[in-house]
Amino acid sequence: MTIRVLLADDQALLRATFRILIDSAEDMTVIAEAADGHEAVDLTATHRPDVVIMDIRMPNADGVTATAAICARPELADTHILVLTTFENDENVAKALRAGASGFLGKGVSPDVLLSGIRTVAAGEALLSPAATAALITRFLATPDTDGFLALPDAVKALTDREREVTALAAHGKSNADIAAQLVLSPLTVRSHIHRAMTKLHARDRAQLVVVAYQSGLVKPHPHRT
Repeated sequence: MTIRVLLADDQALLRATFRILIDSAEDMTVIAEAADGHEAVDLTATHRPDVVIMDIRMPNADGVTATAAICARPELADTHILVLTTFENDENVAKALRAGASGFLGKGVSPDVLLSGIRTVAAGEALLSPAATAALITRFLATPDTDGFLALPDAVKALTDREREVTALAAHGKSNADIAAQLVLSPLTVRSHIHRAMTKLHARDRAQLVVVAYQSGLVKPHPHRT
């Protein structure tokens, strides 16, 4: 199946570069381009892409605002947002994740990493490696959300002990296979626990489940090591 991508960035030259790269991959294609956040929301509603590559800093409406608007629409639940940013520890990246983005990459990544990231979020997985998000989690995700993008849910109390355990391991960056090996479960069982936890916590995807885990206090961030 071809992954349909929408590019949202105010720099035309950068969009053109990304389009050439993405269209060169056999399993994906660019279906539309947006130059600001408002246009990104409108074109996403029109074209229903699988993945939106979202810049943070854009005129009129920035990437955080656009991400929140897209993720708030139930009919766009199958669209996943990959944030591209110059500053990977920017508070705005945390806000985008709270709003429903599936992950983020720095604009300096290699072409292969970008294409792999698109495939990852298109498959419904979170692009949140422990190393890449250590400072982000410690500085921003573990602090209360004063903007109201993602309220801390009382539903955390409704999680079973196993669902809490699996969610905590996912928040530490463990894959389903890693969790299965550690808890002596099948990967399918782990996936079921993750899915039930997402449903109870009203998390859009695995990335938002990780955000909830830290913001609710279910998982505590480790002290940042330099």
